[in-house]
Amino acid sequence: MRICAYPKRMGTGAALLVIDAQQGFADPRWGRRDNPSCEEGIRHLLRAWRSRDLPVVLVRHDSTSPDSPLRPGEPGNALLDHIDGPHDLLVTKSVNSAFYGEPDLDSWLRDSGITQVVICGITTNHCCETTARMAGNLGYEVTFVLDATHTFDRVGPDGIVVAAEDLSRATAASLHGEFASVTTVEHVIASLGA
Repeated sequence: MRICAYPKRMGTGAALLVIDAQQGFADPRWGRRDNPSCEEGIRHLLRAWRSRDLPVVLVRHDSTSPDSPLRPGEPGNALLDHIDGPHDLLVTKSVNSAFYGEPDLDSWLRDSGITQVVICGITTNHCCETTARMAGNLGYEVTFVLDATHTFDRVGPDGIVVAAEDLSRATAASLHGEFASVTTVEHVIASLGA
């Protein structure tokens, strides 16, 4: 998908929220995915944030489902390599939104004077989109980095398979201009300046 939206220049306090970039999403039970370059996009954003000493929030999904590869104690619960590095806050959650995790993300952002969030991670149309919608409703300026997210094919209630690429396009269309500015890794990095 070609994205032309340029976010406005990132403020010096823009927080990067990396959602559920965990080993367990490599499990084949999830099925076919889109965007094979997602993880490298996340790592590129993290390198940019860490090199500028900007706030990084890592979010980890601690599933309560007994057969989930994302449940605590399973290898899949771990964050991906080179994502589990320096950060300012680790939020753990068992639902779709990072704003319903521990510690309280909204309180931490407000106490830190952060009004702008940049969202990337896994999966596009679940935890990333839900977090973006909530952030928008809570009054944050939200940038959604579509090419630093990925999702999986899903079967709809009518039994028809919806391709991951279509789900990502639907997320972009639903969020852009309403809850977030949807953009790319390249545009976000450019907006950070030198």
